[in-house]
Formats: sequence, C-alpha cells, structure tokens
Amino acid sequence: MANIGVFDSGVGGLWILKHLREELPGYNYVFFGDQAHVPYGERKLDEIKDFSERITNFLIGKGCKIIVIACNTASAAALHYLRQKFPDIIFVGMEPAVKPAVESTITGKVGVLATPATFQGELYNSVVERFAHDTEIFKDTCLGLVEQIEKGEFESEKTKEILKKAITPMLIEGIDTIVLGCTHYPFVIPAIREIVGNEIKIIDPTKAIVKRVAVLAEEHGVLGEKGDKKTEILTSSKKEDIIKITDKLFGDDVKVDEVVWGRDL
Repeated sequence: MANIGVFDSGVGGLWILKHLREELPGYNYVFFGDQAHVPYGERKLDEIKDFSERITNFLIGKGCKIIVIACNTASAAALHYLRQKFPDIIFVGMEPAVKPAVESTITGKVGVLATPATFQGELYNSVVERFAHDTEIFKDTCLGLVEQIEKGEFESEKTKEILKKAITPMLIEGIDTIVLGCTHYPFVIPAIREIVGNEIKIIDPTKAIVKRVAVLAEEHGVLGEKGDKKTEILTSSKKEDIIKITDKLFGDDVKVDEVVWGRDL
C-alpha cells in the first residue's frame, strides 16, 4: 500500500516527488497528474475544488495516509475544504513563499510568479496580509508558461520570452527576490537565472514542503515500510504526456499509467 500521495494539475508536482523520494526514501509513493484539466490556474475555484476532492478520494483508495497537494492553485482553492472533508488524512499544501522572501529582501521589493487562481486564493492574500506590510510585491501570471513546461520545453525561446516578459519589468522596479508560486516553475529555474543573473534570489519552496512532510509523518506515526519501495505515477491524460518528464527525473525507476475520469475517479 502507498503511504504518501502527491497530486498536481500536471507535471509540476513531479519536482516535489523527486525530492520526497530522495529525502524520504522509506516510503511508497503515488503521484497523480491531472493533465486532462491542466492548467488549473485559469479555472474557477469551485471546479478546482471538485477535481481535488475526487483525486483525494482516489488516493485514499490507494492507501495514502499523507497527501501532498503539490499545486499552489489547488491548495488555494481546496486545502481548507479537504482538511474539513477528510479529517483523518494529513494534508500538506503549497503556500506562496512570501514570508521567506520578505525576510531576505534588501530592497524591499519582491516578485511573485504564480497563476491567476493562486493570486485570487485566500492562502496568498492571507500570507501577504500577514507578512508583507513593508514590502512591495510585484505579480505576474506568466501566461502560457505552464503549458510550455507540460510540453517539456524548459529552455525554448518561447519559454524564455514568457519569462522575460514577466520578469523584466520587475527587475526595472528593483526587485532582489523572486518567489516561485507554482510547482511547475522550478523546472525553469535555469532559464530564470539566465535572465536575472546571480544576484537575484530565487525562492523554491520544495525543501520546506519535504521537511514539513517529514515532520508530520513522524508526529502522526506514518512510518515507512520494509522491503522494496515503489513509486506509481498516474496521469488523467495520455501517459506519453508525462513519460517525457518522468524519464528525465526518474529514468525507468517508476511505473507510469493512465487513469480515466468518469471510470476510475
């Protein structure tokens, strides 16, 4: 049985899965990428909440005791709801890393890259309200970037143009820190670094999420299992759409399969 489930609208959460496997190797994992509905960022919050509930039920059926919502948009739309709906499940959600950005900025100007739904969600607005009183926040939704990453185009010219359009105005304003507010975006850190140089701090919350999972697993007694560990990766689209990324991250060390909405969920 699986111990830890991870889900995202697409391939972004695979970045978190990779680090979970490296830091917490004693667990079995199930990853669900809802590529049939990607990107979540442009959808209505109620629709995202419904998707998240159905995926959660599916992962519970797979034996998951901890579920990582490896999607800022789904966390913004559904984290509180899922915790109320499934009180026996441990949920770890994504919160835009505004707090560490505010703590590290020297200029008092921070850029945040995220989806429209994340910016509209309570989580983001709550974090800004609590921690960013004396900091100027510059936002951009990087329209089209998630789709580029889903295609595996991490450093194509189109991807770089989307990033330049988003980041250049922020640099002109004097930001010294960029928050990655979408789990897809760490895949393009090299492309971002090419634009901003080495002086700008890029905050990827992945390590904080892995640390939180480790703490909660210990607190709640969710222990790893003996024997060979397995990782199952599932997509609601064609598995070819995710294999091109899993091959880069995991080689053939994972099982990849398809799940059909209306039949399996």
